[in-house]
Amino acid sequence: MKEVMVRSKSREELIDITKEVERFVKEEDLRNGFVVMYVPHTTAGLVINEGFDPDVGRDLIEMMRKLIPRDGSYRHSEGNIDAHIKSAILGESKIIPVKDGRLLLGTWQRVFFFEGDGPRNRRVILGAIHS
Repeated sequence: MKEVMVRSKSREELIDITKEVERFVKEEDLRNGFVVMYVPHTTAGLVINEGFDPDVGRDLIEMMRKLIPRDGSYRHSEGNIDAHIKSAILGESKIIPVKDGRLLLGTWQRVFFFEGDGPRNRRVILGAIHS
């Protein structure tokens, strides 16, 4: 198991962590199996999506802002309930298959850490399941 530190710079952003996940697969000598990723935060999450056109990430964040506005009518009064909701929808964990030492991501897919209430120092916990 490994803990990767992520430093966000904005309140909301997507941070590409694909290289860190690939490095973990290599360090673990994970030839075939699965890599498990978990974010122990209630205002952050993980996303696997298009990573080569930055407009996709910008559109994703913009659409989440429209669907779940920061200034909506909410009971939670700390000013970050929108981040909690986005985190719950995106999810705090992902599993990616690994074959022959490579992540089985689609051609355009990348792994992103979603920050919903930054800037902050965050953690992503990585684990390996060998098969």
